[in-house]
This record gives sequence, structure tokens and C-alpha cells, in this order.
Amino acid sequence: MSIELISILLLFVSFFALLGYGVPVAYSIGISTTLTILVNIAFGPGITTVSQRMTTGIDSFALLAIPFFILAGEIMKRGGIANRLINFAKSLVGSLPGGLGFVNVIAAMLMGAISGSAMAAASGIGSIMTDRMEEEGYSRPFSASINITSATTGLLIPPSNTLIVYALASGGAASVAALFLAGYIPGILVGVALMIVISYTAFTKKLPRGERVSLGRLFRDFRRAFFSLLLLVVIVGGIIAGIFTATEAAAIAVVYAGVLGYSYGDLKLKDIGPILLESAKVTASVMFLICTSMAMSWLFSFESIPQLLTDFLLDKFSSPVVIFFIINITLLIVGTFMDMTPAVLIFTPIFLPVVTQLGMHPVHFGIIMVLNLCIGLCTPPVGTLLFVGSGVAKISVSDIMGSLIPLLITMVVVLMLVTYISGLSLWLPGLFGY
Repeated sequence: MSIELISILLLFVSFFALLGYGVPVAYSIGISTTLTILVNIAFGPGITTVSQRMTTGIDSFALLAIPFFILAGEIMKRGGIANRLINFAKSLVGSLPGGLGFVNVIAAMLMGAISGSAMAAASGIGSIMTDRMEEEGYSRPFSASINITSATTGLLIPPSNTLIVYALASGGAASVAALFLAGYIPGILVGVALMIVISYTAFTKKLPRGERVSLGRLFRDFRRAFFSLLLLVVIVGGIIAGIFTATEAAAIAVVYAGVLGYSYGDLKLKDIGPILLESAKVTASVMFLICTSMAMSWLFSFESIPQLLTDFLLDKFSSPVVIFFIINITLLIVGTFMDMTPAVLIFTPIFLPVVTQLGMHPVHFGIIMVLNLCIGLCTPPVGTLLFVGSGVAKISVSDIMGSLIPLLITMVVVLMLVTYISGLSLWLPGLFGY
């Protein structure tokens, strides 16, 4: 057996063994990478390569956007923005069959898009909507399932930290601005598909409608939510127009959210300490994941794993349709046990050369990968959104699963559409010249 094959086997076996033993993902990545380099030390790079690659991996101006967007999301979560978005969404669609479910989806789409965080959407919207929906006759598991799945739309609709991470992992093949534009239609499509399921459930179970509101009430709620919604226009519009970079937009989002929170009266000086502390914890976790993942990504390249996988798939399967389906299934499985950031950083350099050789645009593949992993966030055993949503709703994960499965199937259907209809991802970037 060649040293190259031994190295590849050691890398994957040690990584999955450590994960199975309960070692945190970042440590599993770092340890398995270091062990593999130790085996190769007589034939290849020295052990210091790991620390070098970890350091250079986060030496990127674009990555500064992530801590800023995390901070902006924390400010928004505490700054009264969620309530205003919910009230506006309720005035807009609350009187339709399944109206409160629609409100949850639309409010989560808006909150996730403004904050760039699925967790902020799930916790901020879910903590308010679950009790309201139960009072109106919705079952608690169904309400939690809607909250969990709709929160994923904020990872597709910009600004999205995950799309920034993918832009880094793609090695510049996909720009942040193009990815932001590409995420709109798939993100909205997921939201619409979820609302179709909610509407069907509301019709069959005869769930109540909300009260019809006057145009005056609708205008009032829109006016109260206007400056929150304007943040989305400022950030994404500025990036697309080339006025500022994603990093500068993230910094503007922090200032804007802070001013907005204080002007609403929901954000106090005493909140600054907890907000900064929580943001620092999340940022440290994300950055350490990026550090170790970039070291492993370099090792993939050194061991020629992407080339080997490309040759294998092209040799065994002649149809791009089949290969894309296999990659989707693989990513869906990966998403069930691995968090989104390390999965993007690890599997982008493996699969991106395969799909680009088959003619898929890197931006298109980025949306496919993120949508795949969004589904994984809603599934056990490591679905972060699943646990956040169940915690907010104060019910067990097992109670949620029956209501969650139809919504997950709907998301998979949207994934297949996005995979095989490239225009859903590429039409808007093409319209703006990307």
C-alpha cells in the first residue's frame, strides 16, 4: 500500500473516529490533519505546516465581515427588530389560511436576511411566535417545525456569513457579491415552498385565520419596520453597487443596528457587555473552525484528493445528472453530523473541481452546497437549528420530528430544482454582470 493511500485513509478514519468519540469538530480536524502530516513527514511537509496554514487561512480581509455580522445579529436580536418584523408580516399575511405560519416564515426570512444568522432568526422569531401560534390553535411541534425550517432562509438570502465562507473556500472562483445575488431566488423559493405546505396543513386541519387588518394598520406596521428593512437594502445594495465591500458593509450593519436599537428604546447600555461577550464567543468558535479547516483543505490539495475523486466519479459515471445527485446525497448525509462552516471549508475543495469540470458554475455550486447544509441544520444528530428551535419551543426533539419531516421533504424538492435549473441561481448575478 502506497504512502499516499495510507495518508488518505488515516486522515478520514482518524477524523470520523474523533467525531464519533465526541471530540469537537475543530479539534477533530486539527488532530487528524496533524497525524496525517506526521505520517508524511519523511516524504513531504514538516509539522510546522499545520500552524502556518492555520495562520494564513484566516489572513483574509473578507473574513473580517464575519465577526461584524455576528455582532450585528446579536444587536438585532436584543434590539426590538424581531417584534417589528413579526407585526409587519402579520398585517401582511396574517388573515390568510395558515396565516400565522406564513407570518413565522416571512418574519424569519426578513430577520435572517437582515442579521445574516439562522440562529438569530430561530431564537428571535421562535421565542415570540411559538406561544402566539399555540394560542391560535397551532400545535406546538408544528409551530417549532415551521420556525426551524424557515430560519434556514437567512443563510441563502444575503447577507450570509456562510456564503462569505464559501467564497473564501472556493479560492476566489466565486465572489461574495455574486453569491449574495444568487441566494435570493433559492431562498425565497424555500420560503414559498414551506408556505405551500403550511397552507395545505391549515386547510386540512381547519386552522384559524387571523383578523383582517385595515390598510392604515398595514401602513403603520410597515412604517415601524421600515428602518429595519432598509438595513437590508443598504448592505446588499452597497455591495452590489460597489460602494463598499462585504467587510465594510458588515461594519456599517453594526453601527446601523446599534443606532436603531437605541432609537427603538429596546437596547440599553447594560446590554453592550453581554452582546460583546456572546459575539466574541461565537466569533472565536467560527474562526478556530476556519483555521483548522484551511489546514485540512491544504492537505487535501497536497494529497491530490480532489483530483482522485474527480477521476473516480468521471470514470464510474458518465452522466453529470447522476454525479450531481450523488454529490447532493453525500452533502445531505454530511449535513446530519457536521456543522455548516467546517462542512463548507472541508468539502468545497473536494467537490468544486468535480462540478466545474462538468460545467457547473462555482456560484451555482455554492448555493447548492449551502442549501444542502441548511437541511442538515434541521436534522439530528447535530442539527443546530433543530436544538435551538426545540429549546425555544420548550419541547423535545422527538416530538418535533413528525411535523418536521414534510417540511424537510419540501426543502429537498427545492434543492433538486436548484441543482438542475441553474438559472434559479445564476439569473440575478448575470443580470448584474457577475
